Amino acid sequence: MIEGGYTVGLYTSPHLVDMRERISVNREPISREAVVEWTSELRDSIEQQNASFFEACTAIAFADFAARAVDVAVVEVGLGGRLDSTNVLSPDVSAITQVNRDHTDYLGDTLREIAHEKAHIAKSDTPLVVGERDPELVDEIITVAAGLGARVSVVPEERLYDGELRLRGCHQRRNAAVAERILECTPQRLAAGDVAAGFARADAPGRFDVRGKWIFDVAHNQSGIEVLVDVIREHPPRRPLHALVSILKDKDWMNMLGTLSAHVDCIYLTNAPTAPRERQTEYDITELQLPCTIIHEPQFDTALREVRYGAGTVLVTGSTYAVGDAMSRLPGFAPLG
Repeated sequence: MIEGGYTVGLYTSPHLVDMRERISVNREPISREAVVEWTSELRDSIEQQNASFFEACTAIAFADFAARAVDVAVVEVGLGGRLDSTNVLSPDVSAITQVNRDHTDYLGDTLREIAHEKAHIAKSDTPLVVGERDPELVDEIITVAAGLGARVSVVPEERLYDGELRLRGCHQRRNAAVAERILECTPQRLAAGDVAAGFARADAPGRFDVRGKWIFDVAHNQSGIEVLVDVIREHPPRRPLHALVSILKDKDWMNMLGTLSAHVDCIYLTNAPTAPRERQTEYDITELQLPCTIIHEPQFDTALREVRYGAGTVLVTGSTYAVGDAMSRLPGFAPLG
């Protein structure tokens, strides 16, 4: 969209180091002064509504986009679906890239229940682009969306974007194919060259983000680790490959470690300091039988220092907290400097 001459607001979550990463216009993050100004102006409403941090950030983002008169706002949902605070929008187009088992305490225990909740971002007489490939889940999304009066556009299962793409991995080619369909459904029209230029330039900090001998990936659940492993196969890093891993306790950490361990040479298992204490994992690795060396180092800073010894490449993964805490401690690696 930016390549087409539009002013584009982008709202994403979570952030890695600085909350200003969540809100940008034409790739420029919101200023500290604007955050202070909007927080002051909206504070009474935020407190009266007992708004969560995410809800407060959403209000600040929408206010900032309106004040800066963006032509297009790209808004990522939080939990994703019916109860999400971003769902107050009346969008030109909505999209569901895929359905994973996450936020089960809010969205449901099964993938079908989660798909049902996510489908409620559909709006009457508005396109809903669906990138999910599982036929059962697609059917559930179509059923809900049809009941809401949306116009559903399902991206064919085999469709992958085949142009130049800065983001690594087959899953990113699938995501780009979904984005391409979204652009086809928007009122704004972009030239093919502008679309290609945008995809060639697009990046996402913390998504198989290669910085010299370091790789940062926010894979935080089993499906995310499986995708990460696929990208490691596609783009083999220099060995030995050491991994610094911090996983939240509500995730399937043992299976995640089992999947990752077959593709790295050593794992340093720790807890990210910024992760809420009640979500930090009490690891018990005494019964784990893994094909690589595993070292439990409770002190994050110690693990971050020692994981690089003898490594050809260091992978940081397991949670957004792990990636953010590592980037904040490595000079020049934080997304906003």
